[in-house]
Amino acid sequence: MQINGRKIGAQYPVYIIAELSANHGGKIEIAKASIKAAKEAGADAVKIQTYTADTITLNCSNEYFQIKQGTLWDGQSLYDLYTEAYMPWEWQPELKQYADAIGITLFSSPFDKTAVDFLEKMNVPAYKIASFEITDIPLIEYVASKGKPVIISTGIAELADIEEAVAACKRMGNEAIVLLKCTSAYPAPLEEANLLTIPEMAARFDVSAGFSDHTLGITAPIASVALGATVIEKHFILEKSLGGPDAAFSLDITEFAQMVQAVRDTEKLLGSVSYEMTEKKKKSREFSRSLFIAEDMEAGDVVTEANVRSVRPGFGLHPKFLSQLLGKKALRKLEKGTPVTLEMFA
Repeated sequence: MQINGRKIGAQYPVYIIAELSANHGGKIEIAKASIKAAKEAGADAVKIQTYTADTITLNCSNEYFQIKQGTLWDGQSLYDLYTEAYMPWEWQPELKQYADAIGITLFSSPFDKTAVDFLEKMNVPAYKIASFEITDIPLIEYVASKGKPVIISTGIAELADIEEAVAACKRMGNEAIVLLKCTSAYPAPLEEANLLTIPEMAARFDVSAGFSDHTLGITAPIASVALGATVIEKHFILEKSLGGPDAAFSLDITEFAQMVQAVRDTEKLLGSVSYEMTEKKKKSREFSRSLFIAEDMEAGDVVTEANVRSVRPGFGLHPKFLSQLLGKKALRKLEKGTPVTLEMFA
């Protein structure tokens, strides 16, 4: 599968998404600067969110709509949180055009069908289903019906929820699916990341799998790459001094660039399965062990473990031949430090 011409999969570089989310400070100029900074930091894409408080929840402040789960946002109502966090829809076409102009992909998470219709007019190249929307099967079906790649976070999902979400995409004839391991805690404790789920999820559902990260720092996304993550999503903020609902667990431009570099270095470290003797390995092999004459020998002297030894460097006979040589006699005078050959003895 590919997004905007960029191929995604195990044989390709990890696709890195900067999640802008609420980190726009209420100003389109900050949103644009953030998109530019994300590109400079090495992101492949910037993701925004397309909702209003009224499309995602109800303007209601009874107990059901109060946040009280030990999060950064406790004490607020859902409606107030989303009113603060949302990105104005009138910005989004302009931001898409700006991203296109500077050469970075921009797409979004829609939270209802009107958002999907709006984003279709913007011609976004992919869609993201947020963790808390994984149970909204009608929304997933509608998104999948557009025939574009669907990235699905699994932060609050049971296995059955993931099965239903994947099945919903496939019912719409869409198999361009990426599942992201995610922990919906803000910030997420490292011990709840359970990154070993990534390769299992890829194998179980036969899809690309990645990691949507809410932990602090960059250790978790780097580890996810070593476990086969093909996509990484991380919250991004231009400057943490901007504040906002997501600032505490977002990376600034310096931190994000460090993460990207570490991911690219990890990809180099992983390489591929190889037993090839490169020229560098061949050269280094000169310092391996081999058989050398360790004491001066006269013709007729018997080979012992004292006068023929396995030592560095590697210009002599392979050490595996030592047992065959023991007890044989030198055919000529041999000086200490001479590489051993089979022809020296009989």
